[in-house]
Order: sequence, then structure tokens, then C-alpha cells
Amino acid sequence: VRLVESGGSLVQPGGSLRLSCAASGFTFSSYNMSWYRQTPEKGRELVTTINTDGITTTTAEAVKGRFAISRDNAKNTVDLQMNSLKPEDTAVYYCHAEWVGHVRRYDHWGQGTQVTVSS
Repeated sequence: VRLVESGGSLVQPGGSLRLSCAASGFTFSSYNMSWYRQTPEKGRELVTTINTDGITTTTAEAVKGRFAISRDNAKNTVDLQMNSLKPEDTAVYYCHAEWVGHVRRYDHWGQGTQVTVSS
């Protein structure tokens, strides 16, 4: 099982970035996909989740109207489009996959990609 994030970099406030996560080794279309972010101050927090039907089910208040998650089940990828970036968006961003059954739950994490918003 692999989740590999890419696209993180240094960007100026007000700029945009698109993160991508490539999945392999599991049935991607059966998993809800999320982006989390982590800082030393706040720990790890959920940014947004997209379900298996391609519907965004959760978005953190701090990023509403600025970030959008999307998935491509044919390519086994999930993206995070980030616009109007702010310094407080600086964090390591992680891709997360979750499958929840009646009695079992499986989840997988990527290694993270650094996003720095600074002038």
C-alpha cells in the first residue's frame, strides 16, 4: 500500500498550489480520501474529505471557500486545490485513505508534503 503526495512548495500569501496524492496497492475507489495537515502548534487536523461517490463530506472552517478536494478513480489520485493561501496554511499535508466496514476499519497514510506560505 502506498500513498505518495506531491506538489508541496514555498508560495507567497495569496497564491495557489495543487497537491496530488497517488495511491496504489489497494482498491482506491472503495476508500474515502482525506487531506490532513500538521503543525507543531496545532498537531494533525483534518482539512477535507471526499467520499467514494466523489462528494465532499467534510471541510474545515479555516479553508472553506479556498480549498477543494477532488478524486479520479480511474487514475487512483486525489488532489487538493489550494487558493488564496495564508501563512497559517503552512503545514505538512498528508493524504489519508479510510475504509470502514461493519466490523473492520482500514486506513493508510502518505509520508506528507511540506507547504510553506511566506513572503
